[in-house]
Amino acid sequence: MGTFSIWHWLIILAIVLLLFGTKRLKNLGSDLGSAIKGFKSAVKEESDKDEDEETKRTENLEHKEGEQPDANRVIESETIEAGKAKKAEKADERKGS
Repeated sequence: MGTFSIWHWLIILAIVLLLFGTKRLKNLGSDLGSAIKGFKSAVKEESDKDEDEETKRTENLEHKEGEQPDANRVIESETIEAGKAKKAEKADERKGS
């Protein structure tokens, strides 16, 4: 007695059809289907967006790793020391002449 038999379900279905009508149930079904489609597409777009961001980060890191960070960089102390060395060479040349 605790479970419904097939006859109970058929009677409930008939009552629901009489109360709401087939047109309203059809609209309800199509609305539910479109809501599920919208949800799936939103989830897919979000995952695609996350993948695109991850790809950009990876490409950015690979680009930075491939560069030689100090190749074009001038360190201030080196330029000062180089300038002092040039001045010392010029002074030596003057003394020697």
